[in-house]
Amino acid sequence: MKIFIIIMLFLSSLGFASQLKVIANNFHGDEAHEFSIFTGNVKITRGVDELNASKVTIYMNKKHQPIKTIADGNVSFFVKTDNNISYRGVAQKAIYFPQKKEYQFFKHVHLWQLNNKREIHGDKIFLNLINGTAVAHGANAQPVVMIFNIRDKNKTK
Repeated sequence: MKIFIIIMLFLSSLGFASQLKVIANNFHGDEAHEFSIFTGNVKITRGVDELNASKVTIYMNKKHQPIKTIADGNVSFFVKTDNNISYRGVAQKAIYFPQKKEYQFFKHVHLWQLNNKREIHGDKIFLNLINGTAVAHGANAQPVVMIFNIRDKNKTK
């Protein structure tokens, strides 16, 4: 029970303006090694942001502050940057660094920038929530693909 209370205090004190909510089928906390593991249909929400995965591991420092979150297996997400740009996407793995407000997505990443109707496909995509920058890398023989939806003003209905 003590570990559960510590984890809940930790999750509620992540330094975010809104409540962090974690729903999962299973939970394992290890206070000595400073990590918590959530498995089975994991859903994490904070404000409008949402992260879903098969497994999520949250690593903490000595002060019980998060330093890294790793989501594995069928990752889907919705995040909004500090510049009010919205992203939705899928990947096989995601790593979040709260101090830098940076996501790193890996393996079969498909990212949609909703405000500007852009799509990015790649094997690695890094997204910084502070300035809204995205960096993409392709896999071995696979290039990065970016799709822009451009409206043709000359085309009539």
